[in-house]
Parts: sequence; structure tokens; C-alpha cells
Amino acid sequence: MDKLADNKICGDTQCSYVLSMATALDDFTAPDCRFINIKMGQKVYVYSKLIPAEGAGVFWSGSVYSELYMHQMGVIGYFPATTVKETQTFTEDEVKIPTTNMDFYCE
Repeated sequence: MDKLADNKICGDTQCSYVLSMATALDDFTAPDCRFINIKMGQKVYVYSKLIPAEGAGVFWSGSVYSELYMHQMGVIGYFPATTVKETQTFTEDEVKIPTTNMDFYCE
């Protein structure tokens, strides 16, 4: 799979800390296994924010939080940043790190 970006912003060097909580403004249907499905109104934990190349879309990674979609909880994937609105920030510390091919690997 193609890399969506060369760098990303995380809360730590392992991207294991949640940066923020967001609410979905619209539905998003994942085009492939790198992405997650999001339904309007769902809460999303944001783990990283890709730094786009010139002219590329802005994507963040995260996981949905919803008791209605238990099968999706804990699954981390990408979604367009324009699909959500951040509602709570958990850390002000941000680390810029390069992405790797594993960031975009899926089967």
C-alpha cells in the first residue's frame, strides 16, 4: 500500500498516547483496510496526525469509541481530518516522527 505521508505528529515517539478526542461530523466509509469507518456523531480517539505533502489530503489515525459499534473499538485506522471536529485535547506535547511502511500496511 502507498504511504499517505512521510511524517506524522504524535503525543510520544511510539504514537501510543491519545492526542485528542473528536466527534464525527459526517459518515466516512473506508476505501481500503488502512482506513476505518466512521458514523456521524461517533467519538474518535486521535492517535496521530499525518503531515500531508503539498496538495495531498489531510488524514489522522484513530479508533472509534461507541457501544453501538463494539466490533470497531480498538481498531486503529486513518480517516480524513475534515470528517471530525476535535472536542478535547489530552496532551500539548507533540512529537514529529517519520512514517514507515508499517504505518500503512494491511491485509
